[in-house]
Formats: sequence, C-alpha cells, structure tokens
Amino acid sequence: MINLPSIAILGTGSMGGAILSGLLAPGVTVDGRIRVTNRSERKAAALRSPSVTSLAIEKDRGANLAAVAGARVVLVAVKPHMVPDLLREISGAIDPGAVVVSVAAGVRIDTMQAIVDVPVLRAMPNTPATVGRAVTGVSAGDRASDSDVAVVTALFGTVGSVLEVPESRIDALSAVSGSGPAYVFLLIEELERTAFKLGFTRQESRVMVENTFLGASELLAASGETPAELRRRVTSPKGTTERAIEVLEEAGLSAMFDRATDAAIARAKELAAS
Repeated sequence: MINLPSIAILGTGSMGGAILSGLLAPGVTVDGRIRVTNRSERKAAALRSPSVTSLAIEKDRGANLAAVAGARVVLVAVKPHMVPDLLREISGAIDPGAVVVSVAAGVRIDTMQAIVDVPVLRAMPNTPATVGRAVTGVSAGDRASDSDVAVVTALFGTVGSVLEVPESRIDALSAVSGSGPAYVFLLIEELERTAFKLGFTRQESRVMVENTFLGASELLAASGETPAELRRRVTSPKGTTERAIEVLEEAGLSAMFDRATDAAIARAKELAAS
C-alpha cells in the first residue's frame, strides 16, 4: 500500500499521464483529490473521473492556479522551456507546505528555487513508467526535508523503482536509465534486421528477438543472479555463443557504451547551459 497526500500534475502528457496511471493503480491511495491540467479540453476531458479533477487551460486560464491550490505535491511535467514561466505563474498560489518536483530535463534546481519559495526536487523517470516499470532518479534541493524526499520517492514508486542521487549525478543517471530504453530498442532493431537477413520473415524475426529480450530480462529478475553469471551459463566453452561474444568484445562494445553515455552527459550539460 502506498499512501500519498494531495497532488497536482501540471501538464498531463505522456510522462504526466503515466504518473497519473500509477496514482490510480490498486494499492495506491491519495488523500484529497488529484488535480491535473492540460492545454486542450479534449485531453482534459479524457482524464476526468471521480478521483481526478482535470482542468483545461483553453477553457480556464487559471487552471494551473486552481490545480495547485491545496496540493501537497506539485508535479511539473511540461516541456523544459516552459518550466520557468509556469513556475512564475503558480508561485503565489503554491501552499507554503507544498513541494515542487519537476520531470523536465535540463532545468536545474537552483533555477527553480529562484522562482518559488517552497522545496524543489528534480526527478528523471524513463519511458517504461507507462507500464509501471520505470527507473526514476530523484534529486533534492537544499530546502527539501527528509519527509519531502520520502513523499516524492513514494510518488514515483507507483510507477517503478526509485534512486535518490545528488543533482550532480542526475545527468549520468539519465544517460544510463533515461536513454537506456533507446539503447535496448536499437539492439532489438539490429538483431531483428540480422534475423531477417538470415531468411526469417519480419514477423518471425520480431517474435524471436523481442521475446528473447523479454525472456532474458525476466530470467535476470527471477534468478537473482548477475548478468555476467547468466551469460556464462549460456556461453558453452568453444561453442557458438562463445564465438559470437568474442566478435562483440573485439568490436569494443564496452568502450562504445562508455563513449555513448559520455556523449549523452555532454549534451545534457549543453542543454542546461542554453
């Protein structure tokens, strides 16, 4: 069971919507109504329910102000370039005991703390939040108390696993878990392409590869073993898998991942500075 205080979600797009789904999951209770906002009435109407007050900015210019009034947690889920203006808009309406948490990449805590007077945290969930399997990094500003961090950790716990990290490590976390699903999807794409070149149909290739990745992930989770140990068990000495692994290692796969994550971190710093 997860018990949470009143929550406002400003910008209920893909990530905000995923978090809303987590709040509405069995075993999660929210004291007080959940209030969410969207720009269009069409999107807002689709989210209304007995548990959710969904407001449309196109119908009510004060929708964000109404949403944050009385909320203990204000989740900012709009695009990064919109965050400062949104915070300036709502700063006077946020309850003194509230906490603001942003899921916008590249918007630093000190930028947000310069606009609002309440505690601020950053969170970096990844896209598997939409199926309740996110990894979320949470970084707290210097105004945030242990109870603030606990509330935000519980909030993101509704959509997966949570790691508390200093803000200095949030870009590195994003380069691994935030971008990580794209790396996995790229590997799946490439192995499906290889299977097709070996003579399988597109559908056969998809079934083989996607279920191999899914099965391997579930085996890893269920076994409690390390990936290295499970790989060793599949890799018979002088066998076919060993030969294939040798080719991957000769290609410098480890160094390639280092370069890829370094590039992602460097780009995150560029975006934060812009």
